[in-house]
Amino acid sequence: MKTMLLAVGGNSLIRAGEKGTIAEQRANAQRTAAQIVGVIRAGYRVVLTHGNGPQVGAALLRSERGASQVPGHPLDVCDASTQGEIGYLLQQSLQTELQLAELHVPVATILTQCLVSPDDPSMKHPSKPIGPFYSRADAEERKRRFGWEIVEDAARGYRRVVPSPEPIDIVELEVIRNLFGQGVLVIACGGGGIPVVWNNGRLQGVEAVIDKDRASAWLASRLGVDLFVISTDTDYVYLDYKKPPQRPLRRVAAAELEGYAKAGHFPPGNMGPKIESVLRFLRQGGKEAIITFSENLCQAVVGSAGTHMFPDRDRAEIERNTGLELPVGGR
Repeated sequence: MKTMLLAVGGNSLIRAGEKGTIAEQRANAQRTAAQIVGVIRAGYRVVLTHGNGPQVGAALLRSERGASQVPGHPLDVCDASTQGEIGYLLQQSLQTELQLAELHVPVATILTQCLVSPDDPSMKHPSKPIGPFYSRADAEERKRRFGWEIVEDAARGYRRVVPSPEPIDIVELEVIRNLFGQGVLVIACGGGGIPVVWNNGRLQGVEAVIDKDRASAWLASRLGVDLFVISTDTDYVYLDYKKPPQRPLRRVAAAELEGYAKAGHFPPGNMGPKIESVLRFLRQGGKEAIITFSENLCQAVVGSAGTHMFPDRDRAEIERNTGLELPVGGR
């Protein structure tokens, strides 16, 4: 069977305008699970990763507001909690859809720790916003009490920022690889994984956030999957996104994609990290990557939707492998 790593965005579980109730997340997980079952029917073995941005923000808020009654949780423990929470919703939804499809595919969620370097440059320059927005007075109070780094969002208030280091290893990699090789649908690296460091011979969680797409690309490369897919809230990667006239990219080689990135088409807080992660995967031997809307997953895998990205090869080879003509400019 062909192999795929699918990185599901946090917005696949909490859609725009939703409150993030468990009922809403369960319904969204069921829709995602139905798409994944379609991919399995198409002949793929799947490893699933997912974001946790909205969920970990809610976990931090609950922890803070409940601190007068029960001990609060640090960020790494909130990461672990949301891995279990989201893994449970996805795992249960997948098991239901697989049974309805009469497919026998075991599903397992692996609590995943990602090793980072304590010397990573980001450790000295926190930049990743997390948690709720605060007034200036509340933010200054938390900075004084907890030593938080705070940044201002002029439109909405102040937020805490934490480091976003590079993943350098996955502690549970061999477990994931073994289960995947045995045909288990593995859910791993939730939220980019729990960031940990070795400290005097002991693993220790750190107050940081690992980018989910970077961790997913790292895992996809180490597993040697045939296809790396990122599901997000747009149907294609666009040039001049939300500017007239925005242009969808349909099939594009890595060098051309990198050129668009350098020209500023993919903002750092939006599509930028996804494109960066795809380029890493392709540069490290990956054969193909796709970015698409979660509900177009099955169509994208068979080539009729989404942005398909390939290693640097000549145009004729890309067209021969996809069976489709690649127009000038990749559009």
